[in-house]
Amino acid sequence: MNLPDIRQKFTDIKEQVEQKVFHPYLLKYIEKPVIDEDRLLILVSIMDRLEMSYNELKNYSMTTMLIQIALDTHEHISNANVDEKNRQLTVLAGDYYSGLYYKLLAESENILMIKELSKGVKEVNEHKVSFYQKELVGIDNLMTSIKNIESSLLVKFSECFKVELWNEFIVNLFFFKRLLSEKKLFMEAGNSHVFEYIKDITLPNKHLTLKQLSDKQKRDLLVICDRYLDSSKQYILKGISQLPYLNDMLEARITSIINEHQPIAKTLVEEG
Repeated sequence: MNLPDIRQKFTDIKEQVEQKVFHPYLLKYIEKPVIDEDRLLILVSIMDRLEMSYNELKNYSMTTMLIQIALDTHEHISNANVDEKNRQLTVLAGDYYSGLYYKLLAESENILMIKELSKGVKEVNEHKVSFYQKELVGIDNLMTSIKNIESSLLVKFSECFKVELWNEFIVNLFFFKRLLSEKKLFMEAGNSHVFEYIKDITLPNKHLTLKQLSDKQKRDLLVICDRYLDSSKQYILKGISQLPYLNDMLEARITSIINEHQPIAKTLVEEG
């Protein structure tokens, strides 16, 4: 029997995650949950080279994706302007995804993984509280907290399977993705939690909204963001050259993500 290749495994597991989270009743009232395909691809890529059955690979991938979706769904509650019924249903949706996660974990009987992922959930939630309550002092602390929010779960996963060599790459890839997303929000809609935080740290007049900033002030914020994007990009490129068994599908996706980054300094030169 031919074992499925990486693309088949990824597609199969993604479909099964969708079947579990796209509950028809919930989808009538809440936004469709976002399945981060890059996280799933990383999970499948890591485990594809480990000595485990395809069923184990599938179970562990789905488990980790479900808890990530639960975390993302609960975070959406604090950010969305929704009525009370939708808010309650969104809470229930997050709890429902958490329940699926615990069910799969219990079936796997992997006690170490239960402990490690629980630590990851705790870290993500602690850093989210610090981030949204604006308890962080300084840009570097802010960026470190964002890194933890974006990657703690996957880092704990890699530690569970003793493949910590992936950690630096994972941390920088998902930090890079988050900053790209926030930069896009800021440039297109004038709305970004991260840029709001950078503004409060770096600008003396905290009463100004992002949309009220001068062009120079906006550029200054973008330059700060680009500095961290450029730094993470170097770690990602290092990972591409040093990580063993990086499959073609993952490498192509990483290259695509990196190419989305257009530094503001370069953009201004081209426009000038």
